[in-house]
Amino acid sequence: MADQTQPWAERTVEVPPQAGVDVPAQRDGFRRGVAPVGQPRTPRTEPFPVVEEPTGTGWPGEPAPRRPLSWRLAQLRRGGEWSTAGGLFAFVCWGIWALSGGGDLSGPLLVLVLSLLVAVGLFALARAVGRLVLERQLGRVRRGARGAHLATGVFLVGLGVAWLQQTEWVVSAWNWITSNV
Repeated sequence: MADQTQPWAERTVEVPPQAGVDVPAQRDGFRRGVAPVGQPRTPRTEPFPVVEEPTGTGWPGEPAPRRPLSWRLAQLRRGGEWSTAGGLFAFVCWGIWALSGGGDLSGPLLVLVLSLLVAVGLFALARAVGRLVLERQLGRVRRGARGAHLATGVFLVGLGVAWLQQTEWVVSAWNWITSNV
């Protein structure tokens, strides 16, 4: 048994040699159970393994590989909830505005179609600016279209509010609510 006056970290247990188990020959100065402190390490002679870049962009001068259309569509869908929510709000507001005007709906329908085309153009412009600024100038990899969808959603919500402001009964109801609160 080890000496009880030694701290527990320094206590060792002697293991008797086992029959049939060969202990490999050790190099000079090696003692079993003692770490080699202060001995120089041998330098690494084999080269480090080459790791392929997973993004596929490669070096700055190398062109990026062509991506499939499904990958591009998946990138455009990320963040689409912003555009969808803005589009639904704008559609409901347009419906209120169009139905409160009474009469023919061909004019308001043309306004809706042109407004949605402007929203699509804004989305494309936001994507183009993101490509120029984020990818080319800053060297950042874009992983979705959240920013463009957010800009489009904000535009569509503003458009819906503008349609509601042109509806007389909504404006009078809003004025009544704000004056009585």
